[in-house]
Amino acid sequence: MYLTKEVKEGIFKKHGKSEKDTGSAEGQIALFTHRINHLTEHLKRNRKDFATERSLVKMVGKRRSLLDYLKHKDIERYRAIVKELGLRK
Repeated sequence: MYLTKEVKEGIFKKHGKSEKDTGSAEGQIALFTHRINHLTEHLKRNRKDFATERSLVKMVGKRRSLLDYLKHKDIERYRAIVKELGLRK
């Protein structure tokens, strides 16, 4: 499985306050980014997997709404997470 407990804890430790802080916007955005990258690679190999494509689009929308929330709440945290994850915009 691509997303083990240790990988999740590492993501939240790096982008959140601690590995137990799963609710912060930065941690959630980083987790969505990891999952989006994995699904993108899957869709490169399986072009006709439309269920995965739909879930990928929904996930990108969720990440976008979290980024919008963070942008309005604290612009410095938004800029930091976008730069750290290498996201466009």
